[in-house]
Amino acid sequence: MKLPLLILIPLLPLLAFVINIFFGKKIGTKAAYVSLTAISVSFVISLYLFFGLIAGVEKTVEYTFEWLNFGSTGVKLGIMLDGLTAVMLVVVTTVSLLVKLYSIGYMHGDPRYSRFYAYLSMFTVAMLGLVLANNFLLLFISWELVGLFSYLLIGFWYEKKSASDAGKKAFITTKVGDLGFFAGLLLLFTVFGTFNFTELGQLVIARLASGSVSVGMLNLIGILIFCGAVGKSAQFPLHVWLPDAMEGPTPVSALIHAATMVAAGVYLVARTFFIYVEAPIAMSVVAYTGAFTAIFAASMALVAYDIKRVLAFSTVSQLGYMVMALGVGGYTAGMFHLTTHAFFKALLFLGAGSVIHGSGTQDIREMGGLGKKMKITMVTFLIACLSISGVPGFSGYFSKEEVLSAAYNSGNLFIYWIGTVTAFMTAFYMFRLFFMTFTGKPRTEIHAHESPKTMTVPLMVLAVLSIVAGGLFVMGHSFEKLVYFGAEGAGEGGAEAGSHFVRNMSITAAVLGITLAFFMYYLKKVSPEYLALKLAPVHKLLSNRYYIDELYEIIFIKPAKGLGNFLFKFDQKVVDGAVNGSGFMTVLMSKLQNLFDKVIVDGAVNGAGWIANKGGELLKQLQTGLVQNYILIAVSGLFIIVLIRIIFR
Repeated sequence: MKLPLLILIPLLPLLAFVINIFFGKKIGTKAAYVSLTAISVSFVISLYLFFGLIAGVEKTVEYTFEWLNFGSTGVKLGIMLDGLTAVMLVVVTTVSLLVKLYSIGYMHGDPRYSRFYAYLSMFTVAMLGLVLANNFLLLFISWELVGLFSYLLIGFWYEKKSASDAGKKAFITTKVGDLGFFAGLLLLFTVFGTFNFTELGQLVIARLASGSVSVGMLNLIGILIFCGAVGKSAQFPLHVWLPDAMEGPTPVSALIHAATMVAAGVYLVARTFFIYVEAPIAMSVVAYTGAFTAIFAASMALVAYDIKRVLAFSTVSQLGYMVMALGVGGYTAGMFHLTTHAFFKALLFLGAGSVIHGSGTQDIREMGGLGKKMKITMVTFLIACLSISGVPGFSGYFSKEEVLSAAYNSGNLFIYWIGTVTAFMTAFYMFRLFFMTFTGKPRTEIHAHESPKTMTVPLMVLAVLSIVAGGLFVMGHSFEKLVYFGAEGAGEGGAEAGSHFVRNMSITAAVLGITLAFFMYYLKKVSPEYLALKLAPVHKLLSNRYYIDELYEIIFIKPAKGLGNFLFKFDQKVVDGAVNGSGFMTVLMSKLQNLFDKVIVDGAVNGAGWIANKGGELLKQLQTGLVQNYILIAVSGLFIIVLIRIIFR
């Protein structure tokens, strides 16, 4: 494989971005085909490299060049291709291609059509750069670009205040995690003197063996880096931005939730797994954060009625699943679930977009009976629901079982049971969503219709992938061979002990969840309204998302606003007052100085001149030229002298 082939993968979408951003108004709707062509070629190249690695034709490669030199220390940038990169390239380009195809119909008629495709292309470029990076520096640059373009896409319809606020919320919340990530990178470079992943993997082992680096230091670095993953992958307590990110166009939600932004955090932990396997405390933090987030987010999805919000909570929960798997040592399991999740979650969001496009509403309480009018959307959505629920035969079943096996084999049964209960909850709320949307009688006068082919074809492709992807990877253990970490923890799915138990419990959880939803929302044997009334405090707590947003409002936002207002007033009254006062005093002193100059200085000068002038005029009168006048003056002067002498004698 040659370097140009690898560089073309992000370069082509970058070219599409440049064309659409500068010439979008001229080319109009052709902007979609510019983006589609670019990502299609990138997709083909990614597939070629992916299958080349599986077949052993292509090998792990790395290209590096020196960017900065500080004498004895230099900073290098570069790209690499290994199994993990190859999988992520296929996932990102596949979902991006289908989302862009889908958007032709969904975004038709939007006044900023070409700009939307420009942003989508650059969003994809940022994620491709992130997974291709062979060092933390390039990864961090791409990481921040992902955050920037997610902000632009979430707030794409900025005329809506809710969309504008959601974009800002996503940007600011993820930046909180990025502060920890950045601090971790500085500490990492200070300790090891390099950002290169390969070099770091070797140095961690060597420095630990020599005793020059402590396990405590690795724990600290690992936790700080994980802060970035917590923000990007919406883990508790920085999960609050993702449910609101649905304010952007639905194709954006599909791309963010399936293959780009939220996957970046999980990928970061996987890429730096060499740190976590040597840092037990950091590993535990990862595991428990993921487990708690999984069940925490799933509980909120149980009562949500906005179709996209249900899917958003589902994403947070499934990301928790992936993080949990990595935390218990299930490197392959975590990345396997990320891969299958990308397909069925993209299908769910694009299916939701089709429902919204066809029905004109996002509230599932206003739906019902849509399956009769939107058969393709219903069937593909059902496949996605079966997959995410972990029903045997679908891709989600294989990856979810791997995650639960990793937790069980790690010996941490507490985390395992959290994962199993979450699996039950997932099956329940997904089929609650399905039955309320597609079955029964229409609850309102909605004139629904099936979406155009540009929207349904991507649904069908993703439906096929949601069925076969897991099985294809499991056969011959190709995924494990491709994405494998040599020093994986005890939790990695390989131990046979308890495997039948885990499999049976996984299937049982899925069946129970689907059955309960069937009785409540299809057969209506149990009234959800009655349960909500009986469990009113719990229902209210879940509906209000545990009041986390309100808590943050009290603890962080209001104090921050108060501090901002105080500083604003301080600036106006004190700082500006001092500046303005200084200016006033300067003007006053200038006026006084001017007055003194005119009255005193100029007065003295002018007065001396006046006296001299008047004196001259007086003396001039004495110079008459008459002798008798001179004699009179002389006698007068003599008289005055004599008089003075007599007086002072």
